[in-house]
Amino acid sequence: MFRRVFAKYIITFMALLTVSFLLLLFIVNSVVSNGAERARQQSMADLASVCAENLADLRRENLAEELGELFSKQGAYHRQAERLLTALADGYEGMTVYVTDVDGGFIFSTDPTAERIPQEEEPPPSPDEYAFSAGRDAWLRDSDVTEAETADGLSGHFFRDGYAYRIPVADEDGHALGYVLILSIPDVQNETLNDTLQSMIAAALWVMVAALIAIYFITERIVSPLREMSKAAKRMAVGKFDTRVPVHGRDEVAELAVAFNQMAGDLENLERMRNSFVANVSHDLRTPMTTISGFIDGILDGVIPPEQERHYLQVVSEEVRRLSRLVTALLDVSRLQAGDRKFDFRPFDICEMGRLILISFEKKIDEKELDVEFECDEERMFVLADQDAIHQILYNICDNAVKFSSKRGKLKVSFTWSPAEGSRHRKAVVKVYNEGQGIPAEDLPFIFERFYKSDKSRSLDKSGVGLGMYISKAIIDAHGETISVASEYGRYCQFTFTLTRADPPAPKERVGSA
Repeated sequence: MFRRVFAKYIITFMALLTVSFLLLLFIVNSVVSNGAERARQQSMADLASVCAENLADLRRENLAEELGELFSKQGAYHRQAERLLTALADGYEGMTVYVTDVDGGFIFSTDPTAERIPQEEEPPPSPDEYAFSAGRDAWLRDSDVTEAETADGLSGHFFRDGYAYRIPVADEDGHALGYVLILSIPDVQNETLNDTLQSMIAAALWVMVAALIAIYFITERIVSPLREMSKAAKRMAVGKFDTRVPVHGRDEVAELAVAFNQMAGDLENLERMRNSFVANVSHDLRTPMTTISGFIDGILDGVIPPEQERHYLQVVSEEVRRLSRLVTALLDVSRLQAGDRKFDFRPFDICEMGRLILISFEKKIDEKELDVEFECDEERMFVLADQDAIHQILYNICDNAVKFSSKRGKLKVSFTWSPAEGSRHRKAVVKVYNEGQGIPAEDLPFIFERFYKSDKSRSLDKSGVGLGMYISKAIIDAHGETISVASEYGRYCQFTFTLTRADPPAPKERVGSA
C-alpha cells in the first residue's frame, strides 16, 4: 500500500513541479531576454554616443576636415585615435566599434581582424541601406531599421534586430562627417541567458530532490498508521478484538487511530456481551427445558404420584412461560433492529397504566414488605405514544425495581409534567425509584446495551438475558423521547423516561382506563 500511495504522490508532485518550472523557465527566459536586449541596445547607444563625441573633439583638436583625414595621418594622431576608441570599446564586452565615412567607406575598427574595403572594388551602397557585420568582411543589407535617439539628442539607427547601431559624427554645423557603427556579438548575451537557465534548471533539480525526500517522509508518516490499522483490522477479522493501534501526534491520522481504537473497544465489549448473552441464553433455554423434560418424564413413568401431578404441571407451565418470554424478547430485538416493529400512537392515561402495573406486582411487593409511593400531578395524565410498547417498558422497569429492591425498602413511582411554556410543549416525566442494591458506577454506561446484565452472578436475576433495557431504549428512541438511569451502588436506583403530552380523547375513544 505504501508503494502505491508513494507512487501516486510522487507522480502528482513531480508533474506539478515540472509544469511549474517549465512555466517559470518560459517567463524567466522572456524577461531575461527582453531585459538583456534592452540593456544591450542601451549599451550600444551609449558607446556609440561617447565614441562619436570623442571623435568629433579629436577631429577639431587635429584640425581634420573629415574623419578619413584624421585616420589617414600617420604618427601620434592616428595612434591617439586608435587608443581612444579601443579604450572606450574595452569597457563594453562583446562590442566592436567601426568608423565609416559619409559614403559608408571603411575607415577604422577596434577589431584587428577587420580589413579595409579595397578601393578598386565597387563602392558599397549608401549607409542608409547597409551596415557592417562584426567579424565579417561583408556588408549586411538593412531590412529592418529602427530609429533611436541617444541621451545627447543624436539620432541613431538599430540594424538587424539591434545587433548593430549607427550614429553620425557631426561637425560644428551639424553636418555628418562620418558614422560610428557599434556591432554587438549576440553570443555574449546568449551565454548570460544560458547561464541563467542552467542555474534555474539546477535549482529545479535540487527542489525536486528535496521534494522527493519530503514526500517520502510525509507519505511514510501518513501511511504507517494506516498500515498498522490494516494489520489490526485483519487481526480483528479473526476474532482478536483486543487489538489496538498506537496513536502519534494530534493530526487527522491520529484522530483516525483514536476512532479505530474506540471502535475496537466497542467491538470487544460487544463480543464480550455477545458471549455472555450466548451463555445466558443457553442456560435459560437448558434449565427450563431440563425441568420440563424431567417432570413430564416423571409423570409419564409414574415416578411422580398422581396427587402431585398438578403441582409439577404448574412448574412446567411456569417454565414454558419463561421460554415464551425469552423468545418474545429475541423477536422484539430482531424486529426493532430490522425496523419492522410499527407503533400505533394514540392518547392514553399513563397514570392508570402505572396503577395497574403496580397492582400486578402486589404479591411480590408484599413478600418484600416494600414501602410503596405512587404520585401523579393530576388524576389523569394523557400522553401520545404506543400503549403496548410503553406498557412493556414500564412493566419491565417496575419488575426490575421490585426484583432488586432490598427487603422493607422504598419503591416509588411518579408521574409529573415537565416545566415548559404552553401545555402542548410539556412532557410527562415517568420515574421509578427503588432502594436496594443499585447499579455499580462502572456498569451505568452499558445499561442500555444489548445482552448486558449488571447481575453477572445471576444471584438476583435468574430469568433475564440482558435485553429488557436495550428494548426499552430502542422503543423510547423510536418515540423521539429520552430515557436515563441514575444510581448509587448499595443505596438506590432510578429510571426516568419522558413521553409527549396529549389532549384527552373523546369519551368513546379513551383507552388505558381498564
